Amino acid sequence: MDSAAASTRAYPDPAGTQAYDDVRTSGAPRALATEAVHAGRDDLARQGLHAPPIDLSTTYPSYDSRAEAARIDAFAATGAEPEGPPVYGRLGNPTVARFETALARLEGTGSAVAFASGMAALSAVLLARASLGLRHVVAVRPLYGCSDHLLTAGLLGSEVTWTDPAGIADALRPDTGLVMVESPANPTLAEVDLRAVAHSCGSVPLLVDNTFATPVLQRPAEQGARLVLHSATKYLGGHGDVLAGVVACDEEFAGLLRQIRFATGGVLHPLAGYLLLRGLSTLPVRVRAASATAAELARRLAADPRVARVHYPRIGGAMVAFEVHGDPHEVIAGVRLITPAVSLGSVDTLIQHPASISHRIVGAQERRGAGVSDRLLRMSVGLEDVDDLWTDLDGALNGSVVTVS
Repeated sequence: MDSAAASTRAYPDPAGTQAYDDVRTSGAPRALATEAVHAGRDDLARQGLHAPPIDLSTTYPSYDSRAEAARIDAFAATGAEPEGPPVYGRLGNPTVARFETALARLEGTGSAVAFASGMAALSAVLLARASLGLRHVVAVRPLYGCSDHLLTAGLLGSEVTWTDPAGIADALRPDTGLVMVESPANPTLAEVDLRAVAHSCGSVPLLVDNTFATPVLQRPAEQGARLVLHSATKYLGGHGDVLAGVVACDEEFAGLLRQIRFATGGVLHPLAGYLLLRGLSTLPVRVRAASATAAELARRLAADPRVARVHYPRIGGAMVAFEVHGDPHEVIAGVRLITPAVSLGSVDTLIQHPASISHRIVGAQERRGAGVSDRLLRMSVGLEDVDDLWTDLDGALNGSVVTVS
């Protein structure tokens, strides 16, 4: 093997920049489904590989300590990924880099930075803005309960102003570092006009939590968002076996996030990066199939007299929320096929009671004000047959009805 080939094999280009540029400049842009399968893997065939390798190394040898020092200094200055071979697992990992490349492609951003969880990703964003003296956040409820708590409690020194979308512009201050929305929102599936919100933000970065929609249903960066947050634990992984978070953004902000990640240690394990890259390959198929089932279940629930109200997004998706006339806890206790569990986005259908679980940490008054009623149930629809799911729901709803003798 000649030295050039050896170098390529030892230090692959996960972005596959040359192959990607050739596709783009040929006038044949790749569709989302194609990107989901190939992004982050463009260099594999040139290396004689089919499946992406998993690099579990925590450290990497270097016999040129002067050059190594220069590369570390460059990272400290800009947060840019070091050129050449990896340095240390907390600085970056080739397997994780493949996932980051693929997710950035799917979201249409210049870069993406992965973290150990969705909350670690959000924390890094808040710390990045606070490092510039911009601690104030404007946010729209509802958000995921732990995101709400992180902002409200000021655990990272942030101060939050809660408002509705129409009040964003008036809530901005000189020290506002971020505007945050989630659309569709957890758990009510409320939607906001992202383009209008981005306009209201002016020069303040808009962060959109896109966990529920995924880039299959919407790409917030195309509507003006500078930051796109995912709990990658959910649909991006898709199988309930990986914990991760990721922020898709421009390269300038990514550099700051990498520095925060290096300093705080919220790194993603390489095996998790591998599982996420594998999950992305089936993301469009999974989301579209589950969305079709969810839409049908939403239709049946809306026509059911045992159900008071159904929430289902205009853009579609695999999430359904509904409020029952009876006892929601009995619905949870009554399912047999559906799994009563927190989280979402898995291949199997999950159901939970937000007021008791995911949003219990939010104050009752604030929770109800955001539309999270005590009778609301949130269901993440999986890939099971729609009639089997309905049979299970029907029996559980029967058990929730209070019979008065």
